[in-house]
Amino acid sequence: MKRVNFTLAAVGAVLLAVAGCASAPSSTDLDREAAAVMKASFRDQGIAKLDRLNQDLGQAACSSATPPSDAVAQQVMDQARAAVKWPAGGQYIGDWREGEKLAQNGRGMTWTDSSVAAKDNGGSCYNCHQIGKAEISYGTIGPSLYNYGKNRGVTDVTAPTAQPIVEYTWMKIWNGKTFNACSNMPRFGHMGLLDEKQIANVMALLLDPKSPVNQ
Repeated sequence: MKRVNFTLAAVGAVLLAVAGCASAPSSTDLDREAAAVMKASFRDQGIAKLDRLNQDLGQAACSSATPPSDAVAQQVMDQARAAVKWPAGGQYIGDWREGEKLAQNGRGMTWTDSSVAAKDNGGSCYNCHQIGKAEISYGTIGPSLYNYGKNRGVTDVTAPTAQPIVEYTWMKIWNGKTFNACSNMPRFGHMGLLDEKQIANVMALLLDPKSPVNQ
């Protein structure tokens, strides 16, 4: 009798568990609820608006619990490349001295800023990369960029036709997702974090043979 009672109790527990699973919210429902909680936790303040919570294809794909498929990753990169804005008049290279200032500058795009103007922003490049040899404090999330241009054979940045590495570098700074769908690199040009002139200055820091980066 005791055995029968135990069996019935076990069956009852299984049925309750099944019923509970059947009524559990789907992953879509959970995602929707999580998004609602996130949105309720923030407010518009200064230049920081709630639209920062809206994910584009790349953000959604790369914040998923599983990596994006090859097809989706390629779609993200294709979209990023198609949206790259090339420099006016083909002026890829600016002043490496100004580029170094930007690389050292980590401020900008916070709610206390008076506007979203890129001129107020820095690049925070040293947060993730070694760049100039004189700087001993730098992050290692990204690869070392010391001798970036020198190692790639850049000897003249005044040529009328940009070398492939010049165009590649512009694309990477404009939007890191152009060649890596889930890149952690800020999308400086795409998101308006830096303007064209500022990007050209960072380009000079990396590519100009006269830059200390390439000495």
